[in-house]
Amino acid sequence: MWRQASAAALLALAVGYFYHGNPDLPEQILQYIGLPDFQSSPQSQHSLEQVIAAAWETLITLPTHRWSKVAVGVNACVDVVVSGVGLLQAMAVDPGTGLDHEVLHSKEDLKEAFIHYMERGAAAERFFSDPEAFQRIARSAAEYPGAKLYVGGNAALIGQKLATYPDIMVLLCGPVGPKLHEMLDEQIVVPPESLQETDEFHLILEYKAGEQWGSTRAPQANRFIFSHDVTNGEMSSLETFVASLDEFEPDLVVLSGLHMMEGQGKELWEERLKEAVLAISDIRQDIPIHLELASMTDKEYMSSIMQEVIPIVSSIGLNEQELLFLSQAGDGPHADLDAWKGIPDVGRVSDILLWVLEQHGRSEPSSEADLTRIHFHTLAYHILATVDGYWGNQAAAVMAGARVASSQACGLQFVDAGKVELKAPLEFHSSHGEPREKLSLNPAQPVTVWRRGNVTFHLTVVLVCKEPLRTVGLGDAISAEGLVYSELKAQQIE
Repeated sequence: MWRQASAAALLALAVGYFYHGNPDLPEQILQYIGLPDFQSSPQSQHSLEQVIAAAWETLITLPTHRWSKVAVGVNACVDVVVSGVGLLQAMAVDPGTGLDHEVLHSKEDLKEAFIHYMERGAAAERFFSDPEAFQRIARSAAEYPGAKLYVGGNAALIGQKLATYPDIMVLLCGPVGPKLHEMLDEQIVVPPESLQETDEFHLILEYKAGEQWGSTRAPQANRFIFSHDVTNGEMSSLETFVASLDEFEPDLVVLSGLHMMEGQGKELWEERLKEAVLAISDIRQDIPIHLELASMTDKEYMSSIMQEVIPIVSSIGLNEQELLFLSQAGDGPHADLDAWKGIPDVGRVSDILLWVLEQHGRSEPSSEADLTRIHFHTLAYHILATVDGYWGNQAAAVMAGARVASSQACGLQFVDAGKVELKAPLEFHSSHGEPREKLSLNPAQPVTVWRRGNVTFHLTVVLVCKEPLRTVGLGDAISAEGLVYSELKAQQIE
């Protein structure tokens, strides 16, 4: 027995030697001698990350028809990024039990909401109703050791990402104060009407994977955002934004900030949403509009956005919480789920994406809706769902979004396979119900494609940064990158 074991060990060492010297050793030799395939064994996760990262570099190519002018609006601010646990401790707040609050009225509400999302490892954004209390917390945050100031607001962050491409001219409309203006890329054009004397500040409380506060332990890195921001909250720059489009003549419009109105109360958002719909409807029909969604808690408000705004835009970007909330607000598929458990099930996500495009998009030629594209992102994977015939280069677009999520979270310009890990399942189903198709992802060609009716789905995995340096703005970078690599098909541009 020991002789057989010794022989097997020697054979393994010999093969390992030749394999090390020649990584292209034919797979059939390994199978013939009965040794495991090193590339697919659980111990070779690192090689899977390398294969996927290398495939991205080869397969991600820019489209033939590219955007030259992109107008982005309307939420912009300065982000103060700080350790959430550290700041709350500095404010003499004791840890306790988590509890969600739709609007924050005190630092006690802040603590409870922060813990509620920290223990889930989930992102959230809330309005802080008391301006004086907010200013005191903002001062504490700005003075906290290690606090950092960044460009903030979905529109400004998307504009910054787009401006990294020298052949794209970016127009940014939103409340731009002196500090923000100083930090913006010089390639970004800000209309004089958007400049204001003071900046709007948002506080971003970050936490790391495994970080503990009292009995709360974060399952993954994320952040909790809050502000008292009335200018962005009322989308005050929207009309200025739309009025500036005639002179700028963009070939793509990116809109964000609707979520900011939620904290202003139903009376304000109800009226302002009607005005927003009228303003958006004034944008020329031949200009595609991408709407970036963000965290919301009011089902009635989300339902209004779904009924009134989503059908008049061409594309939307959202994460797993926003997608599930969309379904809950509209009584869609899997609306009975309180929250996702772990990595969102691909089949369930696919069901909801299809439902949105069928109920509120142009999945049928007879539909009057404009929505034809949804860019969904979650920590472990991304999906681009598009109505057939409208968008091109979507495999490259979804991979580009995943690549920027991997590199930016690690604070790098490229993907370092040693600093990331694969968390997505390599096998999944096209739907949670029947009929459904069993699908798998090939790391060497890391996009899985399937169709349901007139909708095509492109899925790619994300190589998750093991020690993320900054999570704020990842969703905006993902959507921006996905748009850069997307194109409207020729017949749709005319």
